[in-house]
Amino acid sequence: MSTTADLVALLKGELKAAGLTYAALAARLGMAESSVKRMFSKSGDMPLSRIDEICRALTLDFADLARRVADTQPLLLELTLAQEKAVVADRQLLVVAICALSQLPAEEICTTYRLSDAELVRCLTQLDRLGIIDLRPGNRYRLKVAKGFRWRPQGPVMEFFRREVLDDYFAGGFDGESEMLMVVHGEIGRGLANSFRERLARIGQDFSNQHLADQKLPPEQRRPYTIVIGMRSWLMAALAEMQRRDGG
Repeated sequence: MSTTADLVALLKGELKAAGLTYAALAARLGMAESSVKRMFSKSGDMPLSRIDEICRALTLDFADLARRVADTQPLLLELTLAQEKAVVADRQLLVVAICALSQLPAEEICTTYRLSDAELVRCLTQLDRLGIIDLRPGNRYRLKVAKGFRWRPQGPVMEFFRREVLDDYFAGGFDGESEMLMVVHGEIGRGLANSFRERLARIGQDFSNQHLADQKLPPEQRRPYTIVIGMRSWLMAALAEMQRRDGG
């Protein structure tokens, strides 16, 4: 369904809730009832100027109606290649995108990172244009990605992390407060692999939920942590090189 059709569908609901007939609406708009009926029957073709007129007739705020439509749109599980390229091409935009995915308030982004108010607004506006967030007054925003969102496995953002982040991450000693690093190798039944993957995904989601819950704590009571969760059918080179080959 197009955005225009979504807007019109909401307007139909508002008309019904207000007990306003097509005839009564036609009288308020100075139109024939048949024209109003025809206009609603071709909802995808209704011009925004007409939708705005109907909103005024119903004493509705058009911006509020548009936000309600945005709230009903399906959330993204993955960005397009073009969206990821745009995000990774601008370092400031990438930083703000990562913060937005963590749902950090705009003011906290500015106090944590070297970004001016104007630079933050530019990045938030760009993320809104890319369809990643729905930017609202006061630099508030709503994410348009789902809880299960992930970057494209072979996309530009993950390539950036592989190139510039992973070596730095794994160079740490993992011996600080609440830190750990485990490397576990084994062979398991094929049918159990998905079960383990789902359990690991739940751990990641639990961490994200806790992050959101702890945003109410003052900054001095919070500490940044990063979880990297991965599982793949793979054998490290040191083991693969020593494997016996058939007939060897």
